[in-house]
Amino acid sequence: MCRYNFAVNRRWLLHFLRYLFVTCIVGCVVLVYIKVTHVNPTTVALTFLLGILFVANRLGLRYSIYMSLLAAIAFNFFFLPPTGTFTIADSQNWVALLAFLTAGVLASHLSERVKQEARAANQRRREVERLYEFSQKMLTSDRISDLLQNIPGYIGSTFHNEVIDIYLLETDQVYGSSDAQAFPREELRGVAIRAETRREDSTNACIAPLLLGLHSMGAIGIRGNIPSPETIDALGSLIAIAIERTYTAERLTRTEAAQENERLRTALLDSVTHELRTPLTAITASITSLRSGMIHDPEVRDEMLAVIEEESTRLNHLIGQAVEMAQLDAQQVQLQWQPRHIEDVIQEAIAECRDLLESHPVKVQLPPDLPSVPMDTDWIRKVLHHLLENAAKYSEPGKSISISAEVKDSSLITSVADDGVGIDDAEKILIFDKFYRGQSQRYRVQGTGMGLAIVKAIVEAHGGEVAVTSRRGSGTIFSFSLPLSAGDPFKDDRRSATARRTR
Repeated sequence: MCRYNFAVNRRWLLHFLRYLFVTCIVGCVVLVYIKVTHVNPTTVALTFLLGILFVANRLGLRYSIYMSLLAAIAFNFFFLPPTGTFTIADSQNWVALLAFLTAGVLASHLSERVKQEARAANQRRREVERLYEFSQKMLTSDRISDLLQNIPGYIGSTFHNEVIDIYLLETDQVYGSSDAQAFPREELRGVAIRAETRREDSTNACIAPLLLGLHSMGAIGIRGNIPSPETIDALGSLIAIAIERTYTAERLTRTEAAQENERLRTALLDSVTHELRTPLTAITASITSLRSGMIHDPEVRDEMLAVIEEESTRLNHLIGQAVEMAQLDAQQVQLQWQPRHIEDVIQEAIAECRDLLESHPVKVQLPPDLPSVPMDTDWIRKVLHHLLENAAKYSEPGKSISISAEVKDSSLITSVADDGVGIDDAEKILIFDKFYRGQSQRYRVQGTGMGLAIVKAIVEAHGGEVAVTSRRGSGTIFSFSLPLSAGDPFKDDRRSATARRTR
């Protein structure tokens, strides 16, 4: 209560001082033209008009009108004959006095009008700038859920409002800037359906529809620091456009995902059908020949049995790759973390690939002080198995394969290099896609194109990255990184992808 009385008294004191200042201006003009220099009434009137315009521009209309009346009285008393009285002897001076008073009031009114228009123009400029800032913020959200959660905060921070509620007709949900809903759902729904703005000056609140053309998508409720009606309409249109843009982007993403799934399904069918049919054909032909009873040579029979065994192993390998890829895509892999030295895992992978590496000398070059790394040993061994198998397939017999490792930027980087034909630059960005195989090697080397895709998925599950360096005719180097974080790898921010896969 005391604070309120202090504010009221201060406001009245300010008004009094301004009226006193205006009175002093009139008094100074009178003293100067009476005591210092003598001029004609026209000069006095113009001086008073200049003072009136100055007061109107600086203090406002009420003070300039007060100065106009006070200046007219002083002009009549001190400068119109007979001076020293309020009577006017010449009728023309009545006209001059009325013209002066009218000119002072009109000049005050015009000056105040110009000030108001300037303030309105500045306010519109600021609101346009805020609308632009708000539209830029809305472009940062690509998901409709994030956009609807962020819009109230964007509006509040941009236009300095107290509470904002966004209502959507499609979902019948209210998204607000605070936990407590400021506007009843029924009121927001009513404004959205009628598509009519409702303002409540008594409560400093406004509810406006979100219009996309003639279509109403919902409503926005604002309380505190209400913008102009034009800005509110523009705000509603911007929100409606942003929501529709996000809906369209999500629909386009789903469409592209469906098309990609269809493409992958077709590629899978083509690849698996071809790769499965080849061993099945060989197995069926061998079994048919053996069952016919026409083959009596033991060596031929042993050769056919070897073909059956080899093609069965190949078939089992293909099915195993397909299962691994399906598990990784579905994020159903439960990693078993334990600290291991990469050298031990490399030796285990080389032992597994002994048959594949018979015609390729393997060189392992590792520094002696490599630290242990948290990993799932089985899966990292599969990574090395696929890389070694890939190097053996795509390099000529007798060509060496090199394995190296180094610590760089808090990660252990392991590389597998071959002396094969290399990879074209155009194919590097596709080499880790599922079912993709090099243009020049796809008909010469058997495979499904899933090996490197499995490598990429396993390494990313560990929070690392996989890369390829190659030049046509100069061999290829595949590298993958594993973070060196000690303890629980989920504590490392770089393992967020791993955490999502293993939960």
